[in-house]
Amino acid sequence: MKLQLRYSAGAPPEFFHTACRCNASLSLISFSLCPSRCPPAPTDDDVDLEQLVNDMNSSMESVYSTQADTAVLLNNGHAPHHHHQVHTSYLGHSRRHTPPLPPSSPSRERLRHSQPMHIKAVRNLQEEHQLRPASLPAIPNPFPELCSPTGSPILSPIQTSDNHIVKVWSEDGAGKVVEIPADMTARDVCQLLVYKSHCLDDSAWALVEHHPILGIERCVEDHELVVQVQASMSGDSKFLFRKNYAKYEFFRNPLNFFPEQMVAFCQESDGSIPPSQLLQNFLNSSSCPEIQGYLYVKEPGRKSWKKLYMFLRRSGLYYSTKGTSKEPRHLQVLSDLEDSNVFTVITGRKLYNAPTDYQFCIKPSKVRSDCKELKMLCAEDEQSRTCWMTAFRLFKYGIVLYQSYNVPQQRKSNLSPFTAPVRSVSENSLVAMDFSGRTGRVIDNPIEAQSAALEEGHTWRKRSQRMNVLGSPSPLHPSSLSTVIHRTQVWFHGRIMREEAHKMMIQQGQVDGLFLLRDSQSNPKAFVLTLCHHQKIKHFQILPCEEDGQVFFSLDDGATKFTDLIHLVEFYQLNRGVLPCKLKHQCTAVAL
Repeated sequence: MKLQLRYSAGAPPEFFHTACRCNASLSLISFSLCPSRCPPAPTDDDVDLEQLVNDMNSSMESVYSTQADTAVLLNNGHAPHHHHQVHTSYLGHSRRHTPPLPPSSPSRERLRHSQPMHIKAVRNLQEEHQLRPASLPAIPNPFPELCSPTGSPILSPIQTSDNHIVKVWSEDGAGKVVEIPADMTARDVCQLLVYKSHCLDDSAWALVEHHPILGIERCVEDHELVVQVQASMSGDSKFLFRKNYAKYEFFRNPLNFFPEQMVAFCQESDGSIPPSQLLQNFLNSSSCPEIQGYLYVKEPGRKSWKKLYMFLRRSGLYYSTKGTSKEPRHLQVLSDLEDSNVFTVITGRKLYNAPTDYQFCIKPSKVRSDCKELKMLCAEDEQSRTCWMTAFRLFKYGIVLYQSYNVPQQRKSNLSPFTAPVRSVSENSLVAMDFSGRTGRVIDNPIEAQSAALEEGHTWRKRSQRMNVLGSPSPLHPSSLSTVIHRTQVWFHGRIMREEAHKMMIQQGQVDGLFLLRDSQSNPKAFVLTLCHHQKIKHFQILPCEEDGQVFFSLDDGATKFTDLIHLVEFYQLNRGVLPCKLKHQCTAVAL
């Protein structure tokens, strides 16, 4: 087949190259020139056809060489072994061999029609190492977490936490926000606050559920979950962090909390049951003790109170409709124990028009801020109120309370000798010692202990007088130092009113030996010791006395004198003296 070509002026030679590449499937291409169409003489617009044919042949060679290289790569580096001779006719009756064409195979057809090839968008790391030139170093990714959504804080989905926010308030009005898990108990929260506030770690710290609108509060049990308690509180309610020495005091002195006339099985056995057996009867679920006595009950929807004979059992709180009768037909249930908690009323007698100051109430757990659902009760004295409230806790929680009481005791016994001892001011840890000889000895005689304390006080006073070695007047005169050094102690509360001191003592548990010191309101130079004994709060005035130009402090009109209040407190922690009991527990106000 012959192909006649005419080339007009202005058409580029690349046009013929493209035509040849697109028509590469032809096996033979020959060019002939018709003399009738050729111009008689060459002009500027004519082209040398011989040169044009040579250019086309060289272009065809480059195309076939490129296709052959591609076929080698697709055949894993092995060149095809089929060679076909292609003959081409040239102008001027001359013949010339061209490069071999690829065979007419499926692979050749794929290469010939330039079909698209699939290229992976994401390469494997191994392929990247194989294709990367050896001269380029492998640069590690400095931010691998941003490339994987699971490890990226931005690309990863937000993970929901089970922690809850709880805000706890101290007695000075300061608050602290803590984030706790859902299974954290009240004891664990107290330990966390003790650690954060750098307080003295002991078992007296408690978390208090406070309802200011209702005017009630209670000490949350150590085993209770704080998140569950918070869910039953209203928006105005809050948690308080303070000490409660009476939390487990009934395990140590049960007879002070359960008078014989109020416990039923004590009357049946003529009061001969020992204290250990008394507690076992309360903790043993198979036994059936009961608390009985008169209580004032507020009538629902009215301000009047009615005096009824009450019975507290494991099944609930009952009142008798006929005197003191225990017959089942005369008993009416007032409240159950399972879904209720006992609270102390802290607003006094005015809010609920109570007949006495010893109020308490039973609040159902489902009630948030409705005072109509509260069972308001009132006792004759503080001992009766404490007995009712303590028995309510024992009947509801039973052995769980005793286990919570034993936890700090076991922790103290398991302390290694290399750990720092827990400081305490109890009578078991403070004793009078005499180090005048080669070895120290314990002073058992109180008269000898008193004289040793006086001698130590005189020695300290003489040592303070020699504070300035140059002989000039000391900037801290002994008399002025003794009047201010006690203000750094946690048991000193400065200028607080008598009523406020009463309130603090009641809040922290009216146990024997609970004390605080404050400034006297009647005598500006004197101080007052507020002490709790047998659930009664008493006040003792500390008067200053002067001797040889020095100021001393005394509780017994000068019979026993001390250089400052710190020595006075330390002495009465060891000796009862004129007080009804020793000083045991410091009434403190913690600041978070």
